[in-house]
Amino acid sequence: MSGVEVIRARALTGVAHGFLGRRGGVSTGIMAGLNVGLGSDDDPVAVAENRRRATDAVLPGARLCTLYQVHSADAVTVLAPYDDALRPHADALVTDRPGFALGILTADCAPVLLADEAAGVVGAAHAGWKGALGGVTDAAIVAMETLGARRDRIVAAIGPCIARASYEVDAAFARRFAAADPENERFFAEGREDHHRFDLEAYVAHRLANAGVVRVEALGLDTYADPDRFYSYRRASHRGETSYGRQIAIIGRQ
Repeated sequence: MSGVEVIRARALTGVAHGFLGRRGGVSTGIMAGLNVGLGSDDDPVAVAENRRRATDAVLPGARLCTLYQVHSADAVTVLAPYDDALRPHADALVTDRPGFALGILTADCAPVLLADEAAGVVGAAHAGWKGALGGVTDAAIVAMETLGARRDRIVAAIGPCIARASYEVDAAFARRFAAADPENERFFAEGREDHHRFDLEAYVAHRLANAGVVRVEALGLDTYADPDRFYSYRRASHRGETSYGRQIAIIGRQ
């Protein structure tokens, strides 16, 4: 659709997918652009139109399926359409059915799109630090396998998220990851006293590769540092803004 920017991954060539930012929408004010967040303080009419535009830009005519995201490691399988009011509380969704556009909303967390094209199975995961550490991408892979996917055939792409240069965390945060696996220290760079900078994208890529996904593409796009292109929760907080928009990543079968 004209005006809607769709960022695609080479790893998912041949699969209907896209990582969308804020360009091409109808929202105004601090959420100007393609805000798709049902829980944002935005005009619901504008949000609905943005969701329609986003879906049509990736998979015209498909039924958009999103989640009530709770930073969990839970994945659901989509076999039938459902209303937005009945969105499952989870952070990953998979399907083998055509006509569904699986959507993940983010505003700094990492959106992950996955596909086993041979099996006709696709998935999407919302990987914030908590879900990533808990294993949300692992759960998505297992759910895809129940539909006939094979993890050695799955390809994955990690879309726009907050980059290490923009993601300062405290020492307690870093210790939580080190407690899970001492080797996780490599995803942290030194910052100011008692603080570090966390590489969420690299950590998510590591989890995918460690789970047996052979091809993982990280797009390397920083949501925090590019306000004209992406929404960012952390940037909105630092600016003292009262709300923030959400962008969407979509994948589906033709």
